Amino acid sequence: MNSPRTLYDKIWDSHVVTTDKASGESLLYIDLHLIHEVTTPQAFAGLRANGRKVRRPDLTLAVADHNTPTEGQALGMAGVKDPEAREQLETLARNVADNNIQFFPMGDIRNGIVHVVGPEQGRTQPGLTIVCGDSHTSTHGAFGALAHGIGTSEVEHVLATQTLRARKMKNMAVRVEGEFRPGVGAKDLALHLIAIIGTNGGAGHVIEYTGSAIRSMSMEGRMTLCNLSIEGGARAGLVAPDETTFDYMRGRPATPKGGQWETALAHWKTLQSDDGAHWDEVIDIAAADVAPTITWGTSPEQAAPITANAPIPSQITDSVKREAAERALAYMGLEPGQKLEGVKIDRV
Repeated sequence: MNSPRTLYDKIWDSHVVTTDKASGESLLYIDLHLIHEVTTPQAFAGLRANGRKVRRPDLTLAVADHNTPTEGQALGMAGVKDPEAREQLETLARNVADNNIQFFPMGDIRNGIVHVVGPEQGRTQPGLTIVCGDSHTSTHGAFGALAHGIGTSEVEHVLATQTLRARKMKNMAVRVEGEFRPGVGAKDLALHLIAIIGTNGGAGHVIEYTGSAIRSMSMEGRMTLCNLSIEGGARAGLVAPDETTFDYMRGRPATPKGGQWETALAHWKTLQSDDGAHWDEVIDIAAADVAPTITWGTSPEQAAPITANAPIPSQITDSVKREAAERALAYMGLEPGQKLEGVKIDRV
């Protein structure tokens, strides 16, 4: 009988191609590679220099989204005033055309932020491994996918081989039970958690968010929460798929249809952490304890309820945190003990 496994364990195990026992490093198969104009030019240049092509264009999706103007996108390249941004966008267009990769450029109704496009189009699905040359890739974990950012050299490796060299992370469970107070959202929960564990508390871990409060969240809320996992140092964030997930996905352009939907649904429902699975760390949070939360300093872990006061550094025993608080307060122009609610907003 198989040992109980976490959701992360299940996805990892089903995607390992091989593992080097000496180094502990594995080769992980990638189901979806999202690309954009900023972290791909060198990667495609590397492919050309070595006479390689993209191994799985069908598992690659390109979106122009990082250096695109907020307004005037209907003008196309004529609306891009910055010459470096224009060069990056034109280079992406050439590279995807040369490699037969699906591309949503400016002006395409499907264009948008790549980590929103994936879910909107149904390309993001439970149980997949998803990478992108962007730190916010953990957003897709809201669908029960193992998703995280990679560097430019890794982008080239995935384009060439459809695999990624990786080491398995530890498992962290963040269990949130109960009901949130009115006005409390996913970002409040994320900042509340980071204030507890610190910006390095999740280092070397994949976080799975569980509990009744998580199940009550919308997909957009779960996406926000998983997106912010990296601010706590984690490699990725996960939420197991449930009816909220399936309702969001049903009928999307790239999701399975008809009998294939039912087959996929049956598999997706198995993507839950087993009872008795091993967790390297568990954080328990009562949803009622999470207040509307803001950051008073220069780090996500310098967070507090909006009804609280700025800290008084002289009362902080840890010398490193005390000095960090002093610097942050000075930079922010706040006084020790100052009430946070009512602080003037500099810009909206």
